Amino acid sequence: MGMGKKILLFIVMVVLAGGVFGLPKGSLTYAQEDVYHSSGLKIPRYVSLKKNKVFVRTGPALRYPIKWVYKRKGLPVEIIQEFDTWRKVKDIDGEEGWIHQSLISGRRMAIITQEGGTFLYKKPDDTTKKLAKLEAQSIARLENCMPNWCEVEIQGFSGFLQRKSIWGVYEDEKFD
Repeated sequence: MGMGKKILLFIVMVVLAGGVFGLPKGSLTYAQEDVYHSSGLKIPRYVSLKKNKVFVRTGPALRYPIKWVYKRKGLPVEIIQEFDTWRKVKDIDGEEGWIHQSLISGRRMAIITQEGGTFLYKKPDDTTKKLAKLEAQSIARLENCMPNWCEVEIQGFSGFLQRKSIWGVYEDEKFD
């Protein structure tokens, strides 16, 4: 097969696969499935930002323009795609962009989504002692998660949050 035919075959394969960087938006649902990519880790997965200043780009390289800048270390984001050393992430608002892997940590964090805040409990039971009131948009470090509760650490306090009051963990995900 000549070089021209190989290139044409590659282009056809890329088009059929949905493009160089993955399938078009809407053609794939991001369910938690056993999908692995170049990092050898599952896609999608939650991670957090390593730095207080993280540039989000329109594509997976420095040549792509910056879309916005995150200014919050520890903010959880969801990796939905990988390309070489770049990770396409989605944030709590559903916004998507590309971040270099060096700016991402595997440390699991969660953000409080409950309007008006929520309580941190001593045990995974809302009838136990309330340790603190946490404001909406606060960020907590996830230690482990059970079906309805996650154990977290936040500003020196350790306790339990109801899973429904946070973003940064999948509905059926369990870990410790």
